[in-house]
Amino acid sequence: MAAAASQGAKTPRITVIGAGMGGLAAALRLAAAGCNVTLLERHAHAGGKMRAVPTSAGPADAGPTVLTLRSVFDDLFACAGARLDDHVTLTRQEIPARHFWPDGSRLDLWADPERSRAAVRDFAGDVEAKAFDRFCAATRRLFEAFDAPMMQAADPSVLALAGRVLAEPGLIPLMAPLSDLHRILSRRFRDPRLVQLFGRYATYVGGMPDRSPAVLSLIWQAEARGVWTVAGGMHQLAEAILGLALAHGVTFRPGCHVARIERTGARVTGVVLQDGTMLAADAVVFNGDPRALAIGQLGPGLAPASTQTATAPRSLSARVWSFSATASGLDLAHHNVFFTADAQVEFDALRAGKMPTDQTLYLCAQDRAQPGAPPPRAQERFEIIANAAPLTEGGPPHREFQTCRMQTFETLARFGLTLSPRPGEEALTTPTDFARMFPGSAGSLYGQSPHGAMASFRRPRARSGTPGLYLAGGGTHPGAGVPMAALSGKHAAAAIIADLGLTSKFLRTDTPGGMSTGSAPISAAPSR
Repeated sequence: MAAAASQGAKTPRITVIGAGMGGLAAALRLAAAGCNVTLLERHAHAGGKMRAVPTSAGPADAGPTVLTLRSVFDDLFACAGARLDDHVTLTRQEIPARHFWPDGSRLDLWADPERSRAAVRDFAGDVEAKAFDRFCAATRRLFEAFDAPMMQAADPSVLALAGRVLAEPGLIPLMAPLSDLHRILSRRFRDPRLVQLFGRYATYVGGMPDRSPAVLSLIWQAEARGVWTVAGGMHQLAEAILGLALAHGVTFRPGCHVARIERTGARVTGVVLQDGTMLAADAVVFNGDPRALAIGQLGPGLAPASTQTATAPRSLSARVWSFSATASGLDLAHHNVFFTADAQVEFDALRAGKMPTDQTLYLCAQDRAQPGAPPPRAQERFEIIANAAPLTEGGPPHREFQTCRMQTFETLARFGLTLSPRPGEEALTTPTDFARMFPGSAGSLYGQSPHGAMASFRRPRARSGTPGLYLAGGGTHPGAGVPMAALSGKHAAAAIIADLGLTSKFLRTDTPGGMSTGSAPISAAPSR
């Protein structure tokens, strides 16, 4: 890699491809370190999958709805001399999620651990409340053990993790390395509803409970440590990071298509835009699905940057509704989960690449910040997410829109929830739409599948192996989810700073920043 000595006093030029959370975090950190950063985005908006679509009640989220691990974002803003609370308004949720089952039962889990324990006791009895206590203690130990050597480490190794486990052998039965998430939960809980509830966390990273490693139970701790809503919607977080990046001199070019990543010899030296413009760079950060590199979508010779992603199984996709409506019949929290009666039937269908005839639905009532608070208007904003197979598992079924709308809203009606009017086709984003919006993804939302005990070690890392090319985003280490993508940007920025030998002499005190416009922007809403 180029060293600071070869750069002289020249300010390093960094091009970031993609303004998703990983790209935004990398761009902000690199600009704060004194680099000249250009952020390219093929869509008209920043945020990547953290996007919104217009509705009569205002922009409705069409991507992530949960902000967890807040400390990751406190650190991101602090690196640029700012405070998160000065740029977005966050509200911690008293109820991280409200859960409904077809038999009429309901369970709220609370930010207060004692209230959660009492709720589980009332829901399933004293035995299960004690099992819940043990589950919380076990997942807390796992989270604390894995945070430093896995999530916070830019290049985790099996040996480092083994050393951590050997120092605390009691972790081994908690990890259950020879088991899967569904099996370990079935041993922890007698009530199948609790097995189903905590098993759904596998879908947060695009997996299925009976195929995902048991250690993914630690995802519960991300929610247990706090769930926040962002005033105006989650996309406002992306806008806030972009605004801070612009203030630090980042040049943002929306509607800008990259035709290929340019190399001179073995080293990446810049990017070529669709109109033929060449942008030279000392380093390039690719914030997209690494599979796009492996299958040659950004030019030849880049496959070694993420070879494994070309053939690795893909994580789940989703069918996402974003719309406004009037709700009646149920008391909703901000985050709501409506479980199917038989999760195994749902996952068997997804494995076969089919649309399940009955499946779990996640519903975000975006305008309900706290339990019991009425929505601020008659029509409120909703996002509904149902798991779907990636396109690698088969094409979309016949009459996808009509079938999906009937199943989704008839399912909610059986639970007693009516949403009126029902949205039209423009409100639905399908795996085909995700494949179009995020090239190389095959519609998958989380990159490689998390199935298998070694899945976490097989994800591409920040240093791609191709000199001058770095990776960020949910398809890279440490994995899927908003805070994980932000950490990937941190890892990419740190690698560039180290490889270019940057020191404090590159720190800026006053830079203009700004925005320029590339080719015609793409609408944030999927075109049907």
